[in-house]
Amino acid sequence: MERTGRIVLGISGASGAAYALRLLSLLLARDYEVHLVVSEHGRRLLGDEAGISRVAREALAPDVAGGSLVVHPNRDVGAVIASGSFLHDGMVVLPCSSTSLGAIATGAGSNLLTRAAMVTLKERRRLIVCHRETPLSLIDIENMRAIALAGGIVCPTNPGFYLGPGRIEDLIDFMVGKVLDLLGIEHALATRWEDAATR
Repeated sequence: MERTGRIVLGISGASGAAYALRLLSLLLARDYEVHLVVSEHGRRLLGDEAGISRVAREALAPDVAGGSLVVHPNRDVGAVIASGSFLHDGMVVLPCSSTSLGAIATGAGSNLLTRAAMVTLKERRRLIVCHRETPLSLIDIENMRAIALAGGIVCPTNPGFYLGPGRIEDLIDFMVGKVLDLLGIEHALATRWEDAATR
């Protein structure tokens, strides 16, 4: 399928706002059209961890030129990203709470974030679910299994340390680079094993 230049990004209420903001900035800088949906707990997360009180481009990526950002209300289950006819190159839920994980695994599309994820699986498009809670209960493990069997990619936010990170930003970039790899998007972040050999 020809690439559309569109990515759907969902932010739910698990810790990890910095991951989502970094991914969003890089996608916009590469001229992607990003369709963003933030759960109610995700909005609180952005406020608590990043001091962001309004879900708008000037607050989320104020210094990034290029691309476009479309923000969809989480309660609008009739938004375009809830339709299988809306073409995109993949959806990422970053961070993904256990609550959203369970809803996606069971096909519960009661809000736009989980509905869009459910449709992404139904249409056999790439869904990347970045779970951020630990430890895992058996319920979490079974939900991850269900998503994987349905064709989704479960990508827990577990950064590697073989690159010798010296800053929190290095750990954030490790995970964001992994997500970009899974989306098939080129980047210059040092995230791969061969990058360790050049240090």
